[in-house]
Amino acid sequence: MTSSQGPSSPAVNALSGQAVGIVGLGLIGGSLGLDLQAAGVEVRALVHRDSTAQRARERQLAQCIDTDPGVLQGCGLIVLALPLDRLLDPPASLLAALPADAVITDVGSVKQPVLERWEPLHRRFVASHPMAGTAEAGVEAGIPGLFAGRPWVATPTPGTDPIALAAVRELAALVQAQWLTCAAPAHDQAVALISHMPVLVSAALLEAADLGGSAAGADALVRQLASSGFADTSRIGGGNPELGTLMARCNRDAVREALRSYRNQLEQLEALVDQQQWQELEGRLKHCQALRPDFL
Repeated sequence: MTSSQGPSSPAVNALSGQAVGIVGLGLIGGSLGLDLQAAGVEVRALVHRDSTAQRARERQLAQCIDTDPGVLQGCGLIVLALPLDRLLDPPASLLAALPADAVITDVGSVKQPVLERWEPLHRRFVASHPMAGTAEAGVEAGIPGLFAGRPWVATPTPGTDPIALAAVRELAALVQAQWLTCAAPAHDQAVALISHMPVLVSAALLEAADLGGSAAGADALVRQLASSGFADTSRIGGGNPELGTLMARCNRDAVREALRSYRNQLEQLEALVDQQQWQELEGRLKHCQALRPDFL
């Protein structure tokens, strides 16, 4: 990240008295709706299906929830909490419903393609990404406090409206997130290494355990012996397949480079084992032990 700050403390109260709109009430959108309402903000939400709207009303994810894009009228800030494919190919009805003076932001985990798509579409667009999540998805997934203490990254460009940027920073402050800014390419490279590539690595670990267990005739045993260590390292590989595929597809070059780097490290460790260089292996593991706290 090229710049960072501590807890958000915007100089202007850009959201004062204005409703916030949320497009999509999955994990991020639903959690955001709960936290903003707890902070005293009026929340209006647009969802795709009547069944989703009904369940979201039952869960009280927003004060006003509808499938009609008109629900966004009067919102001062609108958060596009959409899957990456829908974010990069927004429906015409959504674009027509966005108020011209509203601040628009997104929560997508890839930023350069989103910026290229949305900056020409809306003059007050701010690309952003709250770095928070669970393995859950859909209208049941939203939980309070998801963003507290977690990074909320914005990737402004020279053309970004500074007042719009301040509004998104205030949004992050309301949900107690840690505000960061950087260039979009730097963001995409970083998340490839610490978010997107690990999903694929974790998936490979699960498949290796499954296939290895089958080859050894120990299918049931490997599952019975798997405990917290395996659960920790395989968790994200068992997450939302659609999201993992979209992250790889939309951040392909950075993900490929991250996988190449990871493969190189695996080959080096494999060579140490093959050559029985136990002292060198222990040194590498000690180095990794020292590295880990910086990533937590």
